[in-house]
Amino acid sequence: MKDNFNRKFKHIGASVLFASMALTATMNVDAKSPADPNKVLRYVFPVAETGFDPAGTQDLYSAHVHNSIFEGLYTYDYLASPAKLVPRTAVALPEVSADGLTYTFKIQKGIFFAKDPVFKGKPRELTAQDYVYSYKRLLDPSLHSPNSWLLDGKVAGMDSVLADAKKTGKFNYDRPVEGLKATDRYTLVIKLTQPDQNFPMLLAHQPAGAVAREVIEHYRDKAGFAMKNPVGTGPYVLSKWVPGSRIILKANPDFRSYIWDFKASTPEDQKIVDAMKGKKMPQIGVVDIQVMEEGQSRWLSFSKNETDLFILDGDLVVQAIQDGKLKPELAKKGVQLSRILDPSIDYHYWNMRNPVVGGLTKDKIALRRAMAMAYSADTQIKVLSKGDAEKLQYPIPQGIVGHDPNYKSSIPYSVKAANLLLDRYHYKVGADGWRTLPNGEPLVIEMTTGNTARSQQGAEFWKKTLDNIKIKMTTKSMPFAESLKAEKQCKTMFKASAWVADYPDADNFMQLFYGKNIHATNNGCMKIPEYDRLYEQTQKMKPSPERDALYRKMARIMEVYMPVQFASSRYRNALAQPRVIGFKKHPILPSEWMYFDLKK
Repeated sequence: MKDNFNRKFKHIGASVLFASMALTATMNVDAKSPADPNKVLRYVFPVAETGFDPAGTQDLYSAHVHNSIFEGLYTYDYLASPAKLVPRTAVALPEVSADGLTYTFKIQKGIFFAKDPVFKGKPRELTAQDYVYSYKRLLDPSLHSPNSWLLDGKVAGMDSVLADAKKTGKFNYDRPVEGLKATDRYTLVIKLTQPDQNFPMLLAHQPAGAVAREVIEHYRDKAGFAMKNPVGTGPYVLSKWVPGSRIILKANPDFRSYIWDFKASTPEDQKIVDAMKGKKMPQIGVVDIQVMEEGQSRWLSFSKNETDLFILDGDLVVQAIQDGKLKPELAKKGVQLSRILDPSIDYHYWNMRNPVVGGLTKDKIALRRAMAMAYSADTQIKVLSKGDAEKLQYPIPQGIVGHDPNYKSSIPYSVKAANLLLDRYHYKVGADGWRTLPNGEPLVIEMTTGNTARSQQGAEFWKKTLDNIKIKMTTKSMPFAESLKAEKQCKTMFKASAWVADYPDADNFMQLFYGKNIHATNNGCMKIPEYDRLYEQTQKMKPSPERDALYRKMARIMEVYMPVQFASSRYRNALAQPRVIGFKKHPILPSEWMYFDLKK
């Protein structure tokens, strides 16, 4: 996606940066949001959100809201391709020491948190200390943040602080940390334990958004999160929330405005530039989000002009798209399509800590490998995705630095070979027609699924797959938020999962299988020493053929032990009504409504 991303941060001057950025355009502290309260964007989520604390949630749908309310130091240019990192609350890209360990960030003056009673009527300015506090929260052991992986092991001097926190049961937020300091009101200095070329991109990810300590301490729940009372410096505030049903965002009236001045990367982009250039942003005054888990409900809502913008998936694709293009009857109505191949992976994992499917012994490897060999990604794409996905054979998807288009998986699709492998390792077929474990006990694979129609279809597909190799499968259905919690606790056996790029580098995908990320992003609870050793080695390397060679070795290691089965990368198809102006689906940003407009 951005393999030519400029990494020479300390050599880039502020004058050059401001020519290509948006959210850090000329502002003043008295500027008010230009958003029109009569411009209401009607949007839908296919799955319920889980909450609105950057440290406490990891799902894509909550991230839509985080991106609107909280601001990190950096974000991405709306139209640049490859995707381009630009300042958000920072003045410029960071200054980096010669050894690549120390980053110095300057924060803009005059950025304020949205008004809230906790501030007692006084303006509350964003400072460097707010980022120090926010980053410490990601690492606080008592919070068990699913986003701890962003900074875990990276900040100099933090390990001793965390060790004491684990001993005492309380994280000392006031204890100085060598590698995380606010040296003055607007200067943040972070010292790393080792060089990390992706570090500024980590700070553009939604969980790295700034929160105010007094807000968290006032509103936090028993788990330590302020899920219901998000207060940030971003362009929107939470106006109403009915969990799992409806979310209403209203423009933050005191948000600093910016002038829309993005540059086209494609001929199609030029239409957006012509329509948007020079506008004060944001323009949309209200974002009204409804949760509609059933696809036909979402399609009906859009067809009746009750929804302005939504993402097509599953069976809905054939309703609107033919041969990768919008159907003529919809195009005639002025409906717009923004279509990208997501920098994402859909995969299935087996819990490596589960006594039935986990472990590194030959019989367990054979069981997982046989299930993988019986699975046809081509068939699933054709049947369930209606052809609207690309087969994935490598952990790093297209558009991501480190992707290898020539890589081929060593795991063949062969039901016959899968049965022979199970026979060889004594998974015998019993009198009831189902295979048993080598010790003669029943073999039952439990798949955790969501409670949507699409999830159920996926489970049915896998049941037929395992039927072909005489393995009995059952399902355990649970709401999305509950399933996320279960996998963080290593309590699932077998489950489908997906990951959309947080930043456009291979590290963002390879960290999903790193042993130290169990309980965070490593949903399969995989810990393979050889993989972990190579992963730690890649973290010290710049993008290069040498690093790519290690990634290929790591992919082969996963094929040897088979903790995961890679499936596909989806096309992301966003449909917009004619009244939507200047919309384009961004490959990294979860929400874009601060960048486009609506006709009244």
